[in-house]
Amino acid sequence: MADLKLYNSLTRQKEVFEPLEPSHVRVYACGPTVYNYAHIGNARMAVVFDLLVRVLRHIYPKVTYVSNITDIEDKIIDAARQAGVPIEQITQKYADIYNRDMAALNVLPPDVQPLATGHIQEMQDLIASLIERGLAYAKDGHVLFHVPAYDAYGRLSGRSRDEQIAGARVEVAPYKKDPADFVLWKPSTGDQPGWDSPWGYGRPGWHIECSAMAEKHLGLPFDIHGGGADLKFPHHENEIAQSCGAHDLPPEDFAKYWVHNGFVMVDGQKMSKSLGNVKLVHDLVQDVHPEIIRLTLLSSHYRQPLDWTESCIHQNKKLLDKLYRFLQENNPENFKGKIPETVLDALCDDLNTPALIASLNQVIKREDEAGQIAADLKAIGDLTGLLQENPDDWFAADTDHGPLDEAKINALIQERTDARTQKNFARADAIRDELNAMGIEIEDSPDGVKWRKV
Repeated sequence: MADLKLYNSLTRQKEVFEPLEPSHVRVYACGPTVYNYAHIGNARMAVVFDLLVRVLRHIYPKVTYVSNITDIEDKIIDAARQAGVPIEQITQKYADIYNRDMAALNVLPPDVQPLATGHIQEMQDLIASLIERGLAYAKDGHVLFHVPAYDAYGRLSGRSRDEQIAGARVEVAPYKKDPADFVLWKPSTGDQPGWDSPWGYGRPGWHIECSAMAEKHLGLPFDIHGGGADLKFPHHENEIAQSCGAHDLPPEDFAKYWVHNGFVMVDGQKMSKSLGNVKLVHDLVQDVHPEIIRLTLLSSHYRQPLDWTESCIHQNKKLLDKLYRFLQENNPENFKGKIPETVLDALCDDLNTPALIASLNQVIKREDEAGQIAADLKAIGDLTGLLQENPDDWFAADTDHGPLDEAKINALIQERTDARTQKNFARADAIRDELNAMGIEIEDSPDGVKWRKV
């Protein structure tokens, strides 16, 4: 098996992964802020890090994976106020929903899922250390990190001083010494939750939370830290500044490797409420089998943007159908499954999931005992979180969508034919995608358009 290589955002290059302790690999990924349902961008992070941890556990004897729940943040406070319920009711509800939705995608639970509110003392200790070292200051009930006092700021994101200020997207408040300074502690008033502190009654800033939780549960340094690419700046940049500043450490002695997954778009556009194209996992799993969602989230390389389209979903469904059909027709029970080197090589090459998918297609074409191939498929599935269903159940679930609407299918086919005649190929392609989403495959032939359910 090849060495595991990961792209390290801190050094901006692919590196051979060398754990700090080969007997115990430690991983931290920033989890959700629980005030609403998780969308497919949140799910992509969870699925990517689940796959990474599965691969690490295949190689190393012990892996500790920590992924937090942010249960104190201004958006949560606003959601609780609008709903007229205690903040704990909002956070418990959406944390439970998040965990159920991720479990549906075969995401294994982290070894530790700490709550931010359970680590207030650790946050206050870090803040006190930063003030003592001259890296933070208190003003008007706030405590702020003074960015110009930390020389290594910008090391992860590569942002210049001007970019740091512009990218922080915060107002220049009168209590700030510098526009780039960020909040470690803020005052709480009225119905806002808070805790007593040396700087007054208040609550933590978002960035300090993960610094405290990572150190508490993994120690410093640890092996891998990461999350979505949107967290690289300012969240992860600020974590490095806080944790390394409080302990006088270089950035490498907080986390050795930084892993970030790319964004998810929908039909070529950024997900946004204004466009009405935000795809919630809680809704998707009602209409799309969760394994199809998981495979779709893995279908592009994790560092690249993923375009969520009906065509992509259909393509991944076809592959899973093909693999499950093979398992249905060939009994793996009398064979011991082994993971082919091509699969391990793909995963060890910075989680190259497109190469993994290509390998899956090649596995079922091998000239080998069919039962052995089926057993190998099951072993691959156990490693990747795929092929976890009974094949009969998989195909039974595919028939649970009611009778085919043949009139609608034929009308769409006719509309597509008319669009092609008018050379409106974009509309024709869109209709094909719509049919694919209905589970209908069409074929243009000399005798006309033929269709079949797949």
